[in-house]
Amino acid sequence: QVQLVESGGGLVQPGGSLRLSCTISGIDFSRYTVGWYRQARGKQRELLARSTSSGIKTYADSVKGRFTISRDNAKNMIDLQMNSLKPEDTAVYSCNTAPTAILGWGQGTQVTVSS
Repeated sequence: QVQLVESGGGLVQPGGSLRLSCTISGIDFSRYTVGWYRQARGKQRELLARSTSSGIKTYADSVKGRFTISRDNAKNMIDLQMNSLKPEDTAVYSCNTAPTAILGWGQGTQVTVSS
């Protein structure tokens, strides 16, 4: 049974930082490229960052230089360190395989950037 559990969201002021975590169980995690997505209210879900099984990382232009993805294959976990947060980063953040999300979606974690 595949399960995705995201955590670490919250309310943060502009310029602040958050670290998100995601655990994906029920798959051979180390074989997959996995990534972080977000969906802001009224917008399409976008892929922000992904990490291949060997650790090659790719970022969307909107987060490049501010966000860092990391993975721990032993723990089936991926993290997203988010720095220099902006109000436009407000969204629900989710993890999945990438660049195509082939798993069902977890509950996501809400990130709100506001003063």
